[in-house]
Amino acid sequence: MPLDSIHEDVDARAGELAQWHAQRLQCRRGCFDCCVDDITVFEIEADKIRAGAAELLSSAVPHEKGRCAFLGSEGECRIYELRPYVCRTQGLPLRWLDHEAQAEYRDICPKNDEGEPLEELAEEECWTLGETEEQLAALQLARYGKLQRVRLRDLFAHR
Repeated sequence: MPLDSIHEDVDARAGELAQWHAQRLQCRRGCFDCCVDDITVFEIEADKIRAGAAELLSSAVPHEKGRCAFLGSEGECRIYELRPYVCRTQGLPLRWLDHEAQAEYRDICPKNDEGEPLEELAEEECWTLGETEEQLAALQLARYGKLQRVRLRDLFAHR
């Protein structure tokens, strides 16, 4: 599955979840609590950003350290259409399985915590981590032969 198809699928499912949780989600343009530094992405997503934001990467200055390098002066994402998978699911109720411990974990941004307790949400009411990461890893391996990740900040010519 090509990267654009993965992102389209993520956007569709994340959009459904955002509608489902519209009452609890406080995520809006200018809310950037989850836009932290040192986020890494697979090289395949980094290449998409390099191709689509070449001008920005060569001439602009990254946001100051501590926040995502792509955060703009007004709290906006300067690569919103190109943003990586991890950014496309921020704010949603997340769930993941630890198969070794035979446990399920859940989390959500503290700003979106009001509402039905996460533990009471049905599985399909949460973004389940795992499948998309596996798709990205397979795409990465097929193209590059390794699972190298890149810090978003490192994409800028002027770090």
